[in-house]
Amino acid sequence: MVEVVGSSPIVPKNRIMFKVTVDNKVIESNKEISIEELVKTNFSYDDIVAAKVDGTLVDLSQLIKSDCDISLVKSSDEEGLEIIRHTCAHVFGHAIKQVYPETKMVIGPTINNGFYYDIFSDNSISEKELSSIEKLMKKLSKKNYKIIREVIDKDKAKEVFTKRNEDYKLKLIEEIPENETIAIYHHEEYIDMCRGPHLTSTKFLNFFKLMKVSGSYWKGDSKNQQLQRIYGTAWDTKDNLKSYLNKLEEAEKRDHRKIGQKLDLFHFQEEAPGLVFWHDKGWSLFNIIKDFITQYLRVNHYQIINTPQVLDKSLWKKSGHLDKFSDLIFDVTSESKEFAIKPMSCPGHIQVYNQGLKSYRDLPIKYAEFGIVHRNEPSGTLHGLMRIRGFTQDDAHIFCTPDQIESEIKKLINDIYDLYNTFGFTEIKVELSTRPEKRVGSDEIWDKSEKALASALNSSSINFEHNEGDGAFYGPKIDFSLLDSLEREWQLGTIQLDFSMPTRLDANYIGASGEKIAPVMIHRAILGSLERFVGILLEEYAGDLPLWMAPVQAVILNISENQANHCEELADELNSANIRCSVDSRNEKINYKVRHHSMMRTPYLLIIGDKELKDNHISVRTRTGEDLGVMNVDKFVKMVETLVDEKSKNLNINQE
Repeated sequence: MVEVVGSSPIVPKNRIMFKVTVDNKVIESNKEISIEELVKTNFSYDDIVAAKVDGTLVDLSQLIKSDCDISLVKSSDEEGLEIIRHTCAHVFGHAIKQVYPETKMVIGPTINNGFYYDIFSDNSISEKELSSIEKLMKKLSKKNYKIIREVIDKDKAKEVFTKRNEDYKLKLIEEIPENETIAIYHHEEYIDMCRGPHLTSTKFLNFFKLMKVSGSYWKGDSKNQQLQRIYGTAWDTKDNLKSYLNKLEEAEKRDHRKIGQKLDLFHFQEEAPGLVFWHDKGWSLFNIIKDFITQYLRVNHYQIINTPQVLDKSLWKKSGHLDKFSDLIFDVTSESKEFAIKPMSCPGHIQVYNQGLKSYRDLPIKYAEFGIVHRNEPSGTLHGLMRIRGFTQDDAHIFCTPDQIESEIKKLINDIYDLYNTFGFTEIKVELSTRPEKRVGSDEIWDKSEKALASALNSSSINFEHNEGDGAFYGPKIDFSLLDSLEREWQLGTIQLDFSMPTRLDANYIGASGEKIAPVMIHRAILGSLERFVGILLEEYAGDLPLWMAPVQAVILNISENQANHCEELADELNSANIRCSVDSRNEKINYKVRHHSMMRTPYLLIIGDKELKDNHISVRTRTGEDLGVMNVDKFVKMVETLVDEKSKNLNINQE
């Protein structure tokens, strides 16, 4: 049975078939009518791209046959932009099939600010080809051709894509349940398969750009066929497209890899793919952040522990990690035994917990570790500090009773917000991720876990979204993402509730009645990967790190050889006052040294000439060129101490 949207039976003209409410306007109709025709007949809108019928998002081609409530979706709405982007992915498919007819289309989902399409082709798509394909897409979109939705059954779908030699579409069809609706979209001679909704024409596809090409794999598995992934972006207006491209340009300038090289913080090389070579200043920055988190841990009664890097595979099998993450685990063999380099710290923390008998009176017990973990990420996904194979987690686990869950999670939520704010991030997105398809534990346990997390969020008055099916394999989780100054989203913190792993690894405590009870285990990370967080900070501040985080807070610059010895003595004095200070006594002109250290983003440039030497003063400038004037050392030290204690972004105390 094939249903082509747009057909309707003949009915008497005067018969009122139904009433609909569209944006609070009641409209009567004596015939089945598409939403598009309904809008065109009754409104003067020219920016409607889709609609919601009784809350369900649909194409404008949807026929209205009975009473309902309709809300219209504009091109500028979030859902409208997603529809524009999804349709743009189809137009990309239309264009590339005209250029390379033998291309196999795989999947083309929307992503944040755009879309991508995975393809299989014998032709390697370069930047030059992207430009040509984009020009063809614009030519196609200017035709304003109709996009026709057709609902078909599974057998018909197989027939359509068999004729077109679309091997990957056929694989996807095989995975579709028998009773699920299949929709295909006709773009002139090109046909694509998608649940939708989509645009009904290319009218709104005017502001888009193909961005880049990267590698990918079928089903995301490196053992499968390698594919090409083409990324694009699409917007509702020219100004919004331009604004987005400008942000990307600014992001390119802020690329942490470039900043890391320029400021001599770290580097990467082929002999250690996905692993970081930290330089002195970069390692100082890393440890400043680590020490700050350590202070938080001590204040909040965590026991800071350290667990082995290598553990017998039997432990990972028992915990469930081996079955779930086998592709990401690095194997090690010794004396005919199989070991794994730890990809996370949870099983090790349970081994520490299991040493000695625990009572309910001892709980909660909090273990924290700056756990160095390794994961065998595919080489094509590696990206500077943002995606690496060896990294340090600010990992912690709280062992508690069921009655302690909500209070512990509420405290964690407050701590996460406070710490992010201290680093300068105030916009935070929260998601509650529920049970995945592949998991351990009973449905009863998952019901209990999900309810506990939702209750903690609601009682903390936190706005959150549900992310169905994206929980950890052992329990649901709350994920925290921050928005940076370029409105990019970074997923960092996580709180995961686990009723299963303690049981699997024989953890228990003695309850009030003397019985053995498995504790609840709360997994939590705040920064996630410290390495990645350093990268985020470098990009957020474009290298201009706040004073309290700067690896070198001040550099002393002598004007002539006469002041060289005094500069060294002054550096010792400032370092003794816990101000990270260095000296540049090179035989260079002072303007050259000022320019160099400004470019190195050192917060304070302390200039010593004969007058400053005589008066025992320093002339203070900031990296931005602001002249703070001449002051004595004590005043400078007090200013720095105040700004550091307040975790200020400013370098002039008068700005506070």
